[in-house]
Parts: sequence; C-alpha cells; structure tokens
Amino acid sequence: MRKDLPAVGDLVVVTIKEVKNFGANVVLEEYPGVNGFIHISEVATGWVKHIKDYLREGQKTVCKVLNVDQSRSTVELSLKRVNDHQRREKISQWKEDQKAAKLLELVAKSLKKTVEECQKEFADDLVDRFGSLYAAFEDAASSDEWLPDKKGKWKAAFVKVAKENISIPFVKIGGIVEAYSLASDGIDRIKGTLAEAGGDGIMVQYAGAPRYRITVRDKDYKSAEETLRRVVQKLSDAAKRNGVTMEFQRE
Repeated sequence: MRKDLPAVGDLVVVTIKEVKNFGANVVLEEYPGVNGFIHISEVATGWVKHIKDYLREGQKTVCKVLNVDQSRSTVELSLKRVNDHQRREKISQWKEDQKAAKLLELVAKSLKKTVEECQKEFADDLVDRFGSLYAAFEDAASSDEWLPDKKGKWKAAFVKVAKENISIPFVKIGGIVEAYSLASDGIDRIKGTLAEAGGDGIMVQYAGAPRYRITVRDKDYKSAEETLRRVVQKLSDAAKRNGVTMEFQRE
C-alpha cells in the first residue's frame, strides 16, 4: 500500500502551485494532502536570478526529497538533484501507476467490489510479485496462460480488462530460408518442412522460389531472437527428415 509520506531520498512527482521569489510551493501528486517546498537554492545549479525562468505554476516535474516534517505533512524538495534520466523514468512510472489505478477500478466494477477489497484480495499480492500493478496488467495482456497457479473470478476479470486496455508493443525480426529438393515430390517436402514453423507470432511468406521469408513477432527483441532460433532449429530438423536442403540467412 502507498505510504502517507515519502522518505528522504525518494523521487516524487510534483505540481507547482505557487512560484515566489525565494522558492516554490508544490503539491505531491502521489501523496494526497501533502505539500512541498523547493527553495531557490535547490532549483538549479549555479545562481538563479529569476526563478520563473525555471518554474511556472501548473508545471509538473520530479523532485528529490530532502527532509520530511511529519507533523505538518510538508516536504523539503530539490529540483537540481534530479537528472534528466531520473526525471523521465519517474514520470513514466507515475503515468503507469495512474493507468493501473484506473484499470483496477474497472476490474473492481466488473466484480461488483470496492477498489479497497480488490487491493486486499489480489492487487497487493500482484504488486509484490511483479513489482508494480501496471507490470501485472502488462503481463496479463501479453500472456496466453496467465498465472496458472492462481484461481478465482478476479483473475478472469483482471485478464479481460488487461487485454482490452493495454496494447503491448511488439518487435519483428526474421530472415530468408532457401529450400531445395531434387525428389519428384520435392514441392510437397518443402511445404511439409516449412509447416514446422507454424505458431503464434510466426509468419512464413513466399519470396520467390526457392526463397521464403520467416518473420517472428514478439514482445521484445530478446524473446523474438529466442523464438527465431527455435523456429530455425525446427526447420533444420524437419529438412533433414524430409530430405530437403535448407539454408537460413538473417535479414
């Protein structure tokens, strides 16, 4: 569950509420009701003449927590101690958390339960297992057989919402297979060999005799490379059985 206050050293997403000559008041997006302050000395490296050259009201950015006043629920923050990479990563994570929260609301609605009930029943466990709720939704959207060890109505509802609302980015890789056979039924032997390449995300296209294009579509390059390696090995084994000479060249 989300903490009520961040810890010193945490990166937090903030919205600039008021810009003053000596600093800026902000609200912390991930911690409802918690305010923060960025002193002008923590806005940028070097001397800051005009703070409004760096900050504007309504702007969203990422800060590092320097100090936390628990009695007042206020936080001292630094903008200059966050680099560009950290800023991009944190904003991306925050957006994913927001989307996951909305998707969990859809799951709760379909189950006729509250978000809090869903949190206790399965969401907290999924965060522990996948690192974040959005990562769990992504995995559910891309898996044909998701969490076989888990049972319950929530699982079907979770997978349905994931597949309907998350588009998994895919990559494509492939190459050219050249297949020959001098047998009288050589064409049938070649077709039988190429049929071994069948499967989800795998496409075989005629590219002009004796060439055939093999394309693998997968969620990332590592998975695609492994799938392509397995496909080529299956084709090679089938070619030997069928008396077909085969060569593969990666595109």
